[in-house]
Amino acid sequence: MPLLTLGLVGMVTAPVSNMARADPSAVRMQADAPTQTAQEPAPSAAPAPEAQAPAPASEAEPKVMRVTLEEAIARALKANPQVAQAKGSVTNAEAAELSAVGAYIPSLSASASGSLASTERIEPVTGAVVSGSNDTYSAGLAASWNVFTGGQRSATRKQTRAQSGAAQAQLTAQRAAAVLAVERAFYEVLRAMGLEEVANARIERARQNEGAAERRLAVGSATRSDLLRAQLDHTTAKEALRTAETQRTSAALALGRLVGEDGPVEASPDANITPKPLTLTDAALISELEANAPDVLAAASTLGASQAGVSVAKATYLPTVRLSAGYDWFNQDPSFNGGRTSWSVRLGVSYPIFDGFLREERVQRARTQEVVSQAQLADTRRAVRSGAGQALAQLRLAEDRITFSVQSVEVAREDLKVQQERYRLGATTILELLTSQESLVQAEINLVSSRFDYRIARAELEALAGRPL
Repeated sequence: MPLLTLGLVGMVTAPVSNMARADPSAVRMQADAPTQTAQEPAPSAAPAPEAQAPAPASEAEPKVMRVTLEEAIARALKANPQVAQAKGSVTNAEAAELSAVGAYIPSLSASASGSLASTERIEPVTGAVVSGSNDTYSAGLAASWNVFTGGQRSATRKQTRAQSGAAQAQLTAQRAAAVLAVERAFYEVLRAMGLEEVANARIERARQNEGAAERRLAVGSATRSDLLRAQLDHTTAKEALRTAETQRTSAALALGRLVGEDGPVEASPDANITPKPLTLTDAALISELEANAPDVLAAASTLGASQAGVSVAKATYLPTVRLSAGYDWFNQDPSFNGGRTSWSVRLGVSYPIFDGFLREERVQRARTQEVVSQAQLADTRRAVRSGAGQALAQLRLAEDRITFSVQSVEVAREDLKVQQERYRLGATTILELLTSQESLVQAEINLVSSRFDYRIARAELEALAGRPL
């Protein structure tokens, strides 16, 4: 027995002595190990120094740009290709209008020429060889002016003015459409951010419910089903958060494209999200839009241009009177001294008696365009009136939904407090608690959605008006 005891002692002490020789700290860890309970595992070993090293700068997440609504609109108006095209149309229309004014001003042109020939040459008439210089130098100045064009100039000027007005109205409408697209993307980012907040709050409540179910299961006042339902609700909350994060990323990428960025752009939350009353009544607003909306103004200007086009086409039935004058100078020496001069003045009348029915075709095309423009103007006014009525209806509905959603959130929060206390006391089941919690989540989601539905409906109404309301 003494020998057996000494052998066992040697087997125990040998590893300890070897550890002490290898690493003195291991002995201390071995001595401290018995103080830990069975339910509390020993802390894991410290990570290696290379595991604690910070990530390289190249692997750090890129900083995402954040813009306000005003900044997003300003950047989008510069980057929008439709707005740039509309600006080009305005520039072209202004150039055409300037050209129409220039038709009233006489045209002026200057010319100069010189020719050199050999001293001996063949006379083209007699065929004889003659000697002498045949150098010639000439210059001239000519002017012409259309005295009468059958009213074509005035009709063309009226047409170009109308086309310029249509281009300006189209630019206003295109800017309004670009602003609406930015506002939609901006509010979709904020909507996703609001849904993320709702999902995070839901996750926190689900975590608390899961903990409460575990504690009640440990003391025997709950079943395994309660814990499983709480865990399922926790998983569902995480899925909702992931969905909201995906929506936010998609909306941020869409906003980035509109403002001219290659990556996502975040939206800065607006502190004031309460509905604002309109400055006009619904009837007055619809009447104003029907008369002064950019689309209506563009259609009206297009109709004016079509009517002027009819006058331009009819002007070809009248004669054209043109006055022209010229002054020419000729000399055989490269000098202004000497030489010969001449001048001329002409007054001519031209009238195409028959041109193969081209005039009739032009007039008919112009009249057809006038009829089409009249129909487009009437349809545009109806479309604006209908769109304004729909936008106002959506705006009023969103206002009511905000009020209802606020009330629903307050009621759902109070109900959840009651259910949480009842569940803590064992007076209700986990199913009733989760049902109450789901009602609160849905009410919060409805509140977030209704707020931004209101902002989008108002943005659509302002896009019809082409200005803030």
